[in-house]
Amino acid sequence: GLLVASLATDGGDGQSPGAGAIVDGTTVARGEALGLDAHAALADNDSYTYLSATGDAIVTGPTGTNVNDIMLIMSLGQAEAVSNS
Repeated sequence: GLLVASLATDGGDGQSPGAGAIVDGTTVARGEALGLDAHAALADNDSYTYLSATGDAIVTGPTGTNVNDIMLIMSLGQAEAVSNS
């Protein structure tokens, strides 16, 4: 029920070409379907390879600015139905 977006405004994060990623509740399942292990990727400090394979990585290339890193978290809770009876 969460959507998490993390982005480096300069277009790069560490040694990878990734600037960040957008992940949700389907990310781990999609990785597992590809034979990937999310826990192992985190333990190896290699989220880029995992998130690139799942299609969740953001790659922008250098942006020419470095304002800050941005992280957004959105709850995707279900709306309750309202009855007029």
